[in-house]
Amino acid sequence: MLTTAPTFEHLYHLFPDSPDRPEAVEVPASEVPEPYYKLLVHTHHMTVTVEEFYGSPVDVRVLSCRRAGNEYARKILLALREDADRVVQFGLVRINLGVCPEAVRNAIVEGKTPLGRVLIQHNMLRRIEPLAYIRVTLSPTMAEWFRVPPGSETYGRIGVIYTGDRPAVEVLEILTPVPESN
Repeated sequence: MLTTAPTFEHLYHLFPDSPDRPEAVEVPASEVPEPYYKLLVHTHHMTVTVEEFYGSPVDVRVLSCRRAGNEYARKILLALREDADRVVQFGLVRINLGVCPEAVRNAIVEGKTPLGRVLIQHNMLRRIEPLAYIRVTLSPTMAEWFRVPPGSETYGRIGVIYTGDRPAVEVLEILTPVPESN
């Protein structure tokens, strides 16, 4: 059952014993430094935000997924289309497929298009509500995906995407560390 108050623990519980699990500490939005503040502290889809920041469309890579009835969860990476080895975001989502039209359900489960793009392309009414911001110390596995040293720090957010007044998606989004030159 989706909640309106997912936490880091709650979302990682979807994929127990994940070797990629980083350390995370909740921080107030005011303590999220630039450029992470610009990338995270808003009510827009992260797909669109990272595409604008990097100047390239992103593609989704589904690392793991599970489905029980209308509940679908997946662990993903977003990578730049222009440079598929350059991962720019990690995500964990739990989706209530029951609130999605059939075409949206099919596109989500197919796993070939980032969630944000699916919802936008299908003009699915949505409201994005960030609930928490996190400072993340990367595990060796996640650091390898991002091509940075283990223990590097970055930032992320936890939120809920609503359709009307119903929670449709719980989401954890962690950005790749951004070089200071960006």
